[in-house]
Amino acid sequence: DILLNEELSLRENRRIKAALRMARLPIIKTLDGYDFSFQPSLDRNRILALASLDFINRAEVVHLLGPPGTGKSHIATALAVEAVKAGKSVYFIPLADLIAALAKAEREGTLRERIRFLCRSSLLVVDEIGYLPVTPGGGNLFFQLVNARYEKGAMILTSNRGFAEWGDVFGDPVVATALLDRLLHHAVVIQIEGSSYRMRQHADLLPEHARAASSINPPPLPKRRGRPPAKEKLDLHHG
Repeated sequence: DILLNEELSLRENRRIKAALRMARLPIIKTLDGYDFSFQPSLDRNRILALASLDFINRAEVVHLLGPPGTGKSHIATALAVEAVKAGKSVYFIPLADLIAALAKAEREGTLRERIRFLCRSSLLVVDEIGYLPVTPGGGNLFFQLVNARYEKGAMILTSNRGFAEWGDVFGDPVVATALLDRLLHHAVVIQIEGSSYRMRQHADLLPEHARAASSINPPPLPKRRGRPPAKEKLDLHHG
């Protein structure tokens, strides 16, 4: 029994390591390693409830919003690790890299295959929305992926920008509205308000305006509206 248990444990560890590599996580993080005391605005129990992974089974979208350094990527990565341990397939990618990959696939005529590949994972984590400008046409490509995963696969999105700013982020208010229409339909929104953990020992060195902008207060979530007409969806797909 001892030898059998050791063999099973070894195989499970190998499976987890292989799955973590396939998930392309930049670094391994855990919820135990997150300092909840540094971000009192964050409901610890709410995050731990997400670790049950029910949101994956319901194909929901988790939005993690907040200023840089508040632990959005840490939580997203930790939830991805929990999903891998539970046997879920995971794929992690920053938005800029995702759009670059989709744009390359479009140029090579393999966009449909690339989107199909990105829809295979039970959980898709898209990191750093709003940190870098989206290239022209990138919002349309991201919409096609979101539309393909809508109500079929769970996502975690991290962003330092409020939803009202997504028109500027993606360079197209129409595409941003269509994105939010799907991404907020079955969604969990986690707002983190606080200072940067990375800069905790150097806060006095930050300019005053940077300290004043240490939190984001996004506007109220838009109400779910009906589907856009067929022509609008067609334009979004082929824009």
